[in-house]
Amino acid sequence: MLQLTIHGRTLSIPLIQGGMGVGVSLERLAGSVAKEGGMGCISTADCGYREENFDKDPEGANLKALKEEIEEARKISEGKGMIAINAMVATQQFENAVKTAVKAGIDAVISGAGLPLDLPSLVPKGSALIAPIVSSGRAIRLICKTWWKKAQRLPDFVVLEGPKAGGHLGFKEKDLLQKACSNVLDLLADVKKELEPFEESIHQRIPVFVAGGIWDKKDVEAAREAGADGVQVATRFIGTEECDASQGYKDVLISASAKDLKIIHSPVGMPGRAVFTPMLKKLETVGRIPPVHCSRCIKTCKVGEVPYCITHALIEAVKGNLEEGLFFSGANVEKLTKMSTVHEVVHDLF
Repeated sequence: MLQLTIHGRTLSIPLIQGGMGVGVSLERLAGSVAKEGGMGCISTADCGYREENFDKDPEGANLKALKEEIEEARKISEGKGMIAINAMVATQQFENAVKTAVKAGIDAVISGAGLPLDLPSLVPKGSALIAPIVSSGRAIRLICKTWWKKAQRLPDFVVLEGPKAGGHLGFKEKDLLQKACSNVLDLLADVKKELEPFEESIHQRIPVFVAGGIWDKKDVEAAREAGADGVQVATRFIGTEECDASQGYKDVLISASAKDLKIIHSPVGMPGRAVFTPMLKKLETVGRIPPVHCSRCIKTCKVGEVPYCITHALIEAVKGNLEEGLFFSGANVEKLTKMSTVHEVVHDLF
């Protein structure tokens, strides 16, 4: 039986569509995945980039857009599945984005790009499910201990992201480059072991969704046989009609192969996997592309020192600008060879 219920909220298929920013997974993609019975996920990262006042008031534009996207995704979902947000701890607006989403009635808050140690304080118990993204048993143990000590709360579910995922990765850059990271199913055993004492204390299981490299039904079945409760899929949804990115963005990913991917060091302070585009090639030559405008996105960003503006690069990517864009991708990008629909992808997975 595929159905998964988490604290009274039910998914007819145990699938999370991974949050992809800037602007790759917004209301249309999230709503369409939820309509299929999964958990559609809106990325809060500069989600207001399409707003007229984004340049002057990025914070206000982002929060306004987030509220509207949640409402629109809910309409598209026709009341099926769940709508979640993916909120990056590293962003300046992390706290306000989470609070805005909760007020707008979001079903779940998924948080990564840093350890969301204060997440329970932002999400009143019973208002929305809360889930961290981790890449090790050590990380989930620290989060559980901290949440329990501070708020007597534990994750409602966990997203375990392996080294084949796209975007920002929770592994050491050296290990990623040397391919020395454990695969996600090996990491799963460690995470489940760390969760056991916490599950025993509340007499309830904490579902784990595995992410990174999940592409087809064979991968889903392998994950479930290894003990995963569900899967998170991101890159494959880029090639769908419903993906919120431009066709130019989709075409870059569809035409890319494994040899076009590169592990980069993001201004966020974490390694990431992306297509090696002209912007990244230029960086290797010139060393730095100074930002011309700051949208105040990352907590640790030093505008005068940062190698490039990640917001600008991601916005240009979602618009399809190959020359200036940063195109994050999972390791299986070469399997993305044609356009499809959310329904077709979900049907193929399950």
